[in-house]
Amino acid sequence: MGSLRNWSRGVGVALALGVTNVVAGAQSWTAILNGANESPTNASPGTGSFTFSLTGNVLTISGSFTGLLGNTTASHIHCCTAASLTGTAGVATETPSFANLPLGVQSGTFSELLDLTQASSFNPAFLTAQGGIDNARVALINGMNSGKAYLNIHSTQFPGGEIRGFLITTVPEPSSVLLMATGLFGIALLVMRRRREGI
Repeated sequence: MGSLRNWSRGVGVALALGVTNVVAGAQSWTAILNGANESPTNASPGTGSFTFSLTGNVLTISGSFTGLLGNTTASHIHCCTAASLTGTAGVATETPSFANLPLGVQSGTFSELLDLTQASSFNPAFLTAQGGIDNARVALINGMNSGKAYLNIHSTQFPGGEIRGFLITTVPEPSSVLLMATGLFGIALLVMRRRREGI
């Protein structure tokens, strides 16, 4: 009976770790871009919506924008502001712009993969200020997690940025966590049953 109790405890710990790993491995953010989020604010009718997900050291960025008054000239993630959801910061990611950003347009979509172990994914000035790639990666992720990083789209009408949005952490869907927990619990019950039956 003691071994079954110990085994059950072990399964409980594994289940908790499994659920924790689902949550921890699901780092994602969203950003809603508009002129009102710029600093200083502007009256651009432009909007944008982007999602960001981090798997290992690869940051995936995808989204769309529309209604800009000027034509796109650049876009990047800026980090890290002094306070959450306000202020300005220097460019943290690749320069002069995301490689896949369509330039010279007022609306469009793009998707980008940044390997945060590569110097080419960062602004050289950000790398220098942070003291190298490892520190830059940590600073960027910490900035994203604390609301101190934003995506900016620059245009001919607003060279300093026509629309921007701070990255906001998104919580994993409860259904994903529940599905993982249910699966692990089912496996635990099956193993316990087989042990009791001596299979």
